[in-house]
Amino acid sequence: MSFISPQPLPSVTPPAATVPPTTKPTPAAALDVYTGDPNFMTSLARGLIVIQAFTQQSPQMTISQLSVRTGLSRAAVRRCLYTLTKLGFAGAEDGSRYSLRPRMLTLSHTYTTSNTLATAAQPILERMSAALRESFSVATLDGEDIVYIARTQVSRVMAVDLHIGSRLPAYCTSMGRVLLAYLPTEQLEQYLAKAVLTPHTTRTITTIEKLRLALRNVRRNGYALVDQEYEVGLRSLAVPVYASSGRVVATVNLSGNAPRLSVLEMQSRYLSYLRNAANELSVFLN
Repeated sequence: MSFISPQPLPSVTPPAATVPPTTKPTPAAALDVYTGDPNFMTSLARGLIVIQAFTQQSPQMTISQLSVRTGLSRAAVRRCLYTLTKLGFAGAEDGSRYSLRPRMLTLSHTYTTSNTLATAAQPILERMSAALRESFSVATLDGEDIVYIARTQVSRVMAVDLHIGSRLPAYCTSMGRVLLAYLPTEQLEQYLAKAVLTPHTTRTITTIEKLRLALRNVRRNGYALVDQEYEVGLRSLAVPVYASSGRVVATVNLSGNAPRLSVLEMQSRYLSYLRNAANELSVFLN
């Protein structure tokens, strides 16, 4: 009698475990670190989170939309909006979609008029723009972003409409590279440890090693030139502004259209103007 050998059963690979996508922490989650601090005003912090949730892309939002964007409960958002509305900083025309009111401008005006650097920078930039017909800016570092504190614009060089108060990522902008390059070592390492280098264009530096090299070059050269890393067609040049202590507190920048302004022209023609402006600003910080 002949026997037929049984065929081996096909191996079955168990389905891969589904990894839930990582979600970015909400602004409200950042308040958890202050839990238990008796001096921390949680209600004020929540109000500021609601204010910052409004953007150029989302100037009007409902309570539900603000709750999702901020991570705050609907009840907390409602109380914040009620207070802001009573004080004239927010309102809802149709009773459901809220927006900020012109009175909010008094807060930014208070900062710009009380900030010596911002007050001094604006006329300097306007003078350079009038003479050179280019767009110039001054910015400082705030967390992982640069914040514009003064700006002149003679032509639209970016898809994004930049203005005083605008924020851009530090790692892929010329002003951000300057401000990062001159950070104390410990602060720079803290930044690099948590930096997420998102590619905005095919030219964007997206590794910590390459960013470190770029920052070393900034310190060696005394300026940063970023070529189309944040936006295709945008080329920018920036130099540091020093305080009397020797610390870099701000940066002056020229932004232009890449096909029109070559790298060589930026370095040979405009670098000296930026350095003169930075030196002039430094005087106001002494």
